[in-house]
Amino acid sequence: MSNVEPGQQSDYSFSKASRLLTAVDYSRVFDGSEARASHKHVLLLARQNNGPRHRLGLVVAKKNVRLAAQRNRVKRLAREMFRQESAQTPHIDVVLLARRGIDRLDNAQLSSILREQWRKLAQRVSHQTTRTSQDS
Repeated sequence: MSNVEPGQQSDYSFSKASRLLTAVDYSRVFDGSEARASHKHVLLLARQNNGPRHRLGLVVAKKNVRLAAQRNRVKRLAREMFRQESAQTPHIDVVLLARRGIDRLDNAQLSSILREQWRKLAQRVSHQTTRTSQDS
């Protein structure tokens, strides 16, 4: 049973406010990414936002991950990592692109790769923010 009252979101939910919802949101990140973290199985692109929180967009193409159950597993693990790790970084919009072969990883391997890439991305965004504020 949940301790959350009706009509309230728990701190661990993945609400609409935490998602990139429109094509415009995704385009802003794709066209103006300020930081990226790349791995054989995943690419993370990020751009700072002026909103009150981080937002995540997921691109897990059927071309790269054939089975729906596997696509859902990848997305579920990515959302979980995002919820747990996002508190330490500046407010950013992130797009996660799954690459071919990601479905062959077990949950522990996938979680480890996602956390490592998230930390790289957060570090690069922080570095970019510091450099931008020094230039002003």
